[in-house]
Formats: sequence, structure tokens, C-alpha cells
Amino acid sequence: MSANEELQEQVHAAHGPFERTVAGTIAIIAALLAIISVLGQHFNTEELLHEQQSADQWAFSQAKDVRRYSAQVAHDTLAASKADPILVKRYAAEGARYDKERREIQQQAQELHAESESSGRRANRFHVGEVLLEIAIVFSSLSILSKMRSFFWIGASAGVIGLVVALTAWFA
Repeated sequence: MSANEELQEQVHAAHGPFERTVAGTIAIIAALLAIISVLGQHFNTEELLHEQQSADQWAFSQAKDVRRYSAQVAHDTLAASKADPILVKRYAAEGARYDKERREIQQQAQELHAESESSGRRANRFHVGEVLLEIAIVFSSLSILSKMRSFFWIGASAGVIGLVVALTAWFA
């Protein structure tokens, strides 16, 4: 049975005002849970995407370093053999260009890695909020079954804390 079907069943089975209040609260918590769950998955995906892009940039940086080294070898070989100075200059310039490009690419890789870590922190906050909202649903359901208001207040507290934790993800 899905969460939505169980929720509908509890709402229909609720007879007294306490049970209706709890059922309504569970419905609100379930809606928040769905939203927070989707946001958590979104930031997980962003984390993985940025990390992959960062790894691609590091590989590109290494390729530029190999090209820089090849240009340096060609420069040194031509300089040692007293080749045409224009040719020697050309390889020196290529080596400098590859080194500059490599540093720029490494900077981009570091920025993408930082974005990945930020998305990961946000995803973790959403996941903690999600767990707390799930706990809220469980305790609220228990309050209907056991007719104990203390379970409802524990559930409501877990729900509020879960929502607050999830909202802090926007500031992480």
C-alpha cells in the first residue's frame, strides 16, 4: 500500500476531532515529505554532475600539461641543435600558452568541486529533514492507533524539526 493510500485510509477512518487533527497533520507532513525528498534527490544529482565535470576538467588539465611538456621538449631540442630562432620561440610560446590554459582549467575544476560539495551539503540536509518527517508520520500514526496524544506531539515536533533542518539547506 502506498503512503497516499494509507493516508486516505486514515483520513476516512478518523472519527473524533483528535483523529481528524492528526490525520490532517499527517497529510501536510506527507506533502512536505514529498517536496523535500525531491529536493534532496535534485541536489544529489547536482553533486554528482558537478563532481563529474570537475573530474573532466582535471583530465583536460593533465592533457594540457602533456602538451606543455611536449612543447618544452621540442623547444629544448631545437635550442640545443641551434635551430631557427623563430621555431624555438614558437615552441616556447606554445609551452607558456599550454601552462596558462592548464592553470585556468584547474581553477574551473576547483570551482566545480566546490559547487559539488555545496550541493552535497544541501542534499544531506534535505535527507535529514526527510528522515525526521518520516518519523513524524510514524509517531502521528501511532497516536491515532494508541489514542495517545504524546505520540502526536512527538511526531509534530519531529515534523517541525525536520522542516527546519530541510529549510537550512538553502543556507548551507
